[in-house]
Amino acid sequence: MNYNALVTEIQSYTENVFSTTDINTFITQAEQRIANAVQLPASFKYSTLTTSIGVATVILPADYLATFSVALQLPSGAQAYLLNKDFTFLREAFPTTATGQPTHYALSQAYELTLAPIPNAVYPVNLSYYGYPSSITAPAGTSWLGDNFSSVLLYGSLVEAYTFMKGDQDVMALYDTKFKEAMGLLKQLADAKNRQDTFRSDQVRYPVK
Repeated sequence: MNYNALVTEIQSYTENVFSTTDINTFITQAEQRIANAVQLPASFKYSTLTTSIGVATVILPADYLATFSVALQLPSGAQAYLLNKDFTFLREAFPTTATGQPTHYALSQAYELTLAPIPNAVYPVNLSYYGYPSSITAPAGTSWLGDNFSSVLLYGSLVEAYTFMKGDQDVMALYDTKFKEAMGLLKQLADAKNRQDTFRSDQVRYPVK
């Protein structure tokens, strides 16, 4: 389902015509709810940052939301994964003048990582992180949800649209139920099936009567 098809379905279900601004708000609010409830494959992102000698902080990507892992790329080619600690721990454990190969990091403020010890060389920093996937409202008019799990996007948008309309509570409850059912199936895919294989985990089995 692309953007135009989604807009058509929302207006058909609600029997209403919305402004582009309003309908984009419905869709993006639904996308945010979904992305914060389920770790979508399209939410996994990767960026290579660079430290500066004598500078403890590294600026994060603008679309950064949460960290999966932080690793230094060493001259040998190996990766040294850093341990996440609270900012106050870094200040207590590492004097502000201590330099060396960083072993720990903390999220000290928006869009900034603090490393400790302070880098004594220029290190590439391999950052795996979570960020919002591209919205279906973007110029491309497509998204991972639209292509792979359009039901959750449709019913999430309908909940937002019907809330805006202050619609009938019975219909609202129906849309919300359908949204939750679709979310349950999406979580099975993203948070279960995508995190195992048959080599390490048994296949799903249901009793046969």
